[in-house]
Amino acid sequence: MIFKKEALTLRSNGRRVSYHNITKEIKELVANSGITNGMCVVQSPHTTCSVIFEEFMHDLDWNGDEYLQVDLNRILDKIVPRELSEDTGYRYPGPKHLDFLLAIQNPDYQGDPSTILNGDAHIRASFFGASETFVVSEGKIMTGEVGSVYFIDFDQNRERNRTCYVMVMGE
Repeated sequence: MIFKKEALTLRSNGRRVSYHNITKEIKELVANSGITNGMCVVQSPHTTCSVIFEEFMHDLDWNGDEYLQVDLNRILDKIVPRELSEDTGYRYPGPKHLDFLLAIQNPDYQGDPSTILNGDAHIRASFFGASETFVVSEGKIMTGEVGSVYFIDFDQNRERNRTCYVMVMGE
């Protein structure tokens, strides 16, 4: 069995949910892997991000978001409202966790506790999960005509780089 792994770096916009259509990159990685039959795993290591498989939409709103993404955001806004302040009813982050996050000196937090008010993003990402697995047959992922792979960053508090791991394995 052969294993090929890569990491994609994606930039979140920090103002709204970031959707990245990574289908082209995934197809290229599979094609260049030399693996004819097997599987491809696409995974986020971030707890506020998800990888989903969805239909590509040709219609975009004024922000450049596909209509299915806009619809998904509207539904999620109703069931998991944004955590815009420490008084929105979310228990996350607790005082011990906040102390931990600020002590690790991660440049993503920049010493600003408000950037950690993202309990909503954690909950949204847990609904969809961190990964998708695709069958590889004859050197291609089996996604159909309109199926696309999206990396989503639900955290809307800060712009930053995100990582998406891809592993192709098979023969």
